[in-house]
Amino acid sequence: ICRFYSVIRFESVIHEFDPWFNYRATRYLVAEGLYDFLNWFDETAWYPLGRIVGGTVYPGLMLTAGVAWRLLHLLNLPIHIREVCVFIIPWMASNTTLAAYFLAKEIKDSSAGLLAAAFIGIVPGYISRSVAGSYDYEGVAICAMIVTYTLWLRAVRLGSIAYASLVALSYFYMVASWGGYVFVTNIIPLHVALLVLLGRHTARLHIAYTTFYILGTLLSMQVFFVNFRVVETSDHLATHGVFALLQLYAAVAYVTSRLSPRHRRALFWATVVLFGALIAAALLGAVYLGYIAPFSGRFYAMFDPTYASKYIPIIASVSEHQPTVWTSYFFDTHVLILWFPVGIYHLYARLNDARLFLILYGLLSCYFSGVMVRLMLVLTPALCVVGAVGVSYTLDRALVRNNDNDNDNTVDDDDVDTTSVDAADVAAWAAFDARVRRRRTARESRRRASPPWDVRATMVGSTVALLLFYTVHCTWVTQAAYSSPSIVIQSGAGVIDDFRESYYWLRKNTAETSRVMSWWDYGYQLAGMANRTTLVDNNTWNNTHIAQVGLAMASDEVTAYHTLRRLDVDYVLVVFGGVLGYSSDDINKFLWMVRIGGGVYPQIKERDYYTAQGAYSVGADASPAMRKSLMYKLCYYRFGDLQTHPSLPAGYDRVRQTEIGEKSIKLTHLEEVYTSEHWLVRIYRVLPPSSFGKRKALPSGKQLKASKS
Repeated sequence: ICRFYSVIRFESVIHEFDPWFNYRATRYLVAEGLYDFLNWFDETAWYPLGRIVGGTVYPGLMLTAGVAWRLLHLLNLPIHIREVCVFIIPWMASNTTLAAYFLAKEIKDSSAGLLAAAFIGIVPGYISRSVAGSYDYEGVAICAMIVTYTLWLRAVRLGSIAYASLVALSYFYMVASWGGYVFVTNIIPLHVALLVLLGRHTARLHIAYTTFYILGTLLSMQVFFVNFRVVETSDHLATHGVFALLQLYAAVAYVTSRLSPRHRRALFWATVVLFGALIAAALLGAVYLGYIAPFSGRFYAMFDPTYASKYIPIIASVSEHQPTVWTSYFFDTHVLILWFPVGIYHLYARLNDARLFLILYGLLSCYFSGVMVRLMLVLTPALCVVGAVGVSYTLDRALVRNNDNDNDNTVDDDDVDTTSVDAADVAAWAAFDARVRRRRTARESRRRASPPWDVRATMVGSTVALLLFYTVHCTWVTQAAYSSPSIVIQSGAGVIDDFRESYYWLRKNTAETSRVMSWWDYGYQLAGMANRTTLVDNNTWNNTHIAQVGLAMASDEVTAYHTLRRLDVDYVLVVFGGVLGYSSDDINKFLWMVRIGGGVYPQIKERDYYTAQGAYSVGADASPAMRKSLMYKLCYYRFGDLQTHPSLPAGYDRVRQTEIGEKSIKLTHLEEVYTSEHWLVRIYRVLPPSSFGKRKALPSGKQLKASKS
């Protein structure tokens, strides 16, 4: 129910920016069919380049919605595809709770599974991407990721080819749904490598990973957007390297088992190390020679948070790619971040193959979430499952419940690979294991002793209180922060619908062939709601093309006009929040336009847009380059005559908290054709050379119908 707050409070509508492309692509899929969808060339995107949609999109989300829509129609339920797109993500979230239950049950028992399902069902870190209307890749990919992990642990435990095949199928679905599949691609081979290093190589592990690797690699190559990247990019090196090492390990173990015990161990490890080094050298050599593409900038940004801001400003400009602050952890996960170390302790104290995987998943996702706030989405399921294990063991201790599932701390005889060691090693291991068992028996007897009743009551009472606080916090965050569509703004005066009104105006008052230039943030919404050709959008695949938009916005009007004419631009759209107090406007994004444009066109220098004191300002101390820039003129045109509040002077910007420095702005090469009611969206027409000086100023609150040119 909490995922339907946005529909209850507003209406059934697609949220944010990226979901609008996903919705538009899904409409094309159900209207034209799968074949045409996979071969779709969208000539209205990235004008004049266009976009090959079928080869640059993860189709899993669209196919899921398309299949659901088709099934509903077969059941004589004629629901519009938009409603399917709005509500399918909450439905996938319900499947995620089931997957979390089985994952935690695989780790511990059903009590931990119930807690994990309850945690992930309402945790804000996941709800932020799974509310009704949030039609984005992560909504289905997180479910696929948890299912993959659950099936993987079961395949390792049973050594089943059937379960390993199901792991590959689930992995294939995730590859088809989200670019974050690379996390799963690397964490499974890391788990295998760690088990081998810890001496826990078994036939079951060998069967599970070999089956998964072969089927998963072949299936993932069927996704057009991935295709041969599986073998041509460095992001998949771990899977290939671990597969080769695993086969080498098994082959050497088999050969050395035929040798005398005196030479077995030395030859075994010498061969593994030698051939392992050769495999690593071969992979690195392939990268150096260009047969395998080097790691991407996004990969380096995972290990160096400053890398993107230094070398790839287009990545650093996205708010989701900023480092995570501590308040975000508490806001999105609440007490789970406190239960996480408790769960890690209990997992390590009762270590086995499955719990080692969960520790690895939890620690890696915790690190990566600190590098990029978007990856809080990957951390959240780990916190839910690990936290559930911690709470479950705490309640077990408080209620003095014997748990027969905790006797797997030591390594079973079947789990020891004795083919690579001699008899002395086996005897030493048996003696060590006996000592561990004796110590553990003594520790278990002390652990299972009943604590005093007041201690147990305190443990249970405090745990229940924290869980109640967690429920209240999650409900409040969901309705306050994650249930408002970005295209609709709620204020004390009511609902502000400037975005949709502006897109509707474009759709009704401009020619169908009109080309609209805006910053890339609004490209998907322009295409989805206004149905107009755009120059750039949220795909951000061509940095040079985006830099041309940055060049136009950062240049003076005359220079920008030549860029606009060269790009065949008919209209320019800017978002301005100075009247309303909307901080996510283009003036606040302007420095990123300057940086991206300056990265390609050296005549654009960021320092020219700062004041003499090195500050970013739009007031009286604004730099000449700032005042002359097209962005400044388009946002503040006629704003100097507007009083935003009776107690404030005319031309006072409520976002920047300053009076603008240039109030008498004149436009010669563009004319204003539309300004929304709250000045949030402003649209200008690019004049043909013969029309200079013939435009009229647009009165506040009025719309001037554009001519079809």
